[in-house]
Amino acid sequence: MRYRDAGVDIDAARLAKARIKRLARRTFSDRVLKDVGAFGGFFSLRGLPEDSVLVASVDGVGTKLKVAFALNRHASVAADLVNHCVNDIAVHGARPLFFLDYLATGELRPTVVTEVVQGLAQACRRAGCALIGGETAEMPGFYPPGEYDLAGCIVGYVRRGRIIDGSGIRPGDVILGLPSLGLHTNGYSLARRVLLEQEGLGLGKRVPGLGRTLGEELLAPHRCYGPVLEPLLAKRYLKGIAHITGGGITDNLPRILPPGCLAEIRPGSWPVLPVFHLIARLGRVPEDEMYRTFNMGVGLLLVVTRKHLDRVASLLGRKGEKFWVVGRITSGRPGVKYVGH
Repeated sequence: MRYRDAGVDIDAARLAKARIKRLARRTFSDRVLKDVGAFGGFFSLRGLPEDSVLVASVDGVGTKLKVAFALNRHASVAADLVNHCVNDIAVHGARPLFFLDYLATGELRPTVVTEVVQGLAQACRRAGCALIGGETAEMPGFYPPGEYDLAGCIVGYVRRGRIIDGSGIRPGDVILGLPSLGLHTNGYSLARRVLLEQEGLGLGKRVPGLGRTLGEELLAPHRCYGPVLEPLLAKRYLKGIAHITGGGITDNLPRILPPGCLAEIRPGSWPVLPVFHLIARLGRVPEDEMYRTFNMGVGLLLVVTRKHLDRVASLLGRKGEKFWVVGRITSGRPGVKYVGH
């Protein structure tokens, strides 16, 4: 008996790894010291300021992958993973250095793996991040046919004195919201349950109000906010940044609030994307559940002092970035209070 008889195709893995190397090399900078394929990835920290602090984050794509499987489109969800991780360290003022991925599947299909890594590599190049390694695991019988799981880890840096952690937030500060492009990578279990299972909508169906097919809506990319944040971070205008992911505004904004600070958010101060109205209506989902499951059209929240508001608005305008004043910081126990319903 050979390994292939047990479901593991070593030749397919070798082909996939050769393609991965070619794609990953396109993301390399002169700080990458070893090619993909070593037991570990090597990245030089030369040239970084002496007071640099490494910032790391790890995440997955979640059940958005189910939509990718159904449509046989894999590059976009891979890019989502990189963008999500870039955002998670950018909210602390960090710039990405390198990325590692993990892809596990029951049967390794080189064409699918190649498309996934293409998505990872393209997103890494856009973010200025090197894809220096990862793991491709073939585990027969562990995953349903045609499916895989995808996760990744990012490492970046920020100077110690420029770490953004929300500790400087005070009552009177203003909360700005930046638009999302859709669900990003969160809330898909509920969205799929309502739209696909309960309502039986097809992914190829054009849904009134969305302006595109349901599949296109559900695969809308997870935005990378790094380029938008760069000029604001350089000017040190931001006191706190929250990436609105799983848990929505309700659970993510309190993560950056210091003692004595309550966030008041005004629903209606920004346009909620049609897909969220659709899910709420068809699923009869309570409003509070929507706000703690989905981003509701706001993918990033910025906390700034009122005196810097005009300057922040000017810099966002130069980037062509929309934003809304969605709330303020008041005195109280850390949390989110929705006002003005």
